[in-house]
Amino acid sequence: MKMSFIALLPLATALVLLAQQTMPRMTTVEPATGKVGDVLAVAGENLDKDQVKEVYLTVGSTDVKVEITEQAGAAIKFKIPEKAASGRYSLMILTSGKEPKLIEQPVKITVE
Repeated sequence: MKMSFIALLPLATALVLLAQQTMPRMTTVEPATGKVGDVLAVAGENLDKDQVKEVYLTVGSTDVKVEITEQAGAAIKFKIPEKAASGRYSLMILTSGKEPKLIEQPVKITVE
């Protein structure tokens, strides 16, 4: 019994590391300030359509879905929607797949 557990431990560790490596992550946004209708570019990793289904601006309990205009593995371009009031927002993604998750990113923008 102990031998089978020890033999499975490296496999379980490898699967956890693999799952962590494919998690979408935003690292920067340019420009960091914009107005309704402006297009902003986010850089990061694992941002393609297979990983990221939707992007939101979020502040407190208010989430505003943005329009994605371009999407690739290392970048997403999106338009600030009309519903976005002036203020400072975090970016949040909805992952793709069987069990989608909302994940707030460490990237912030200011809507003027």
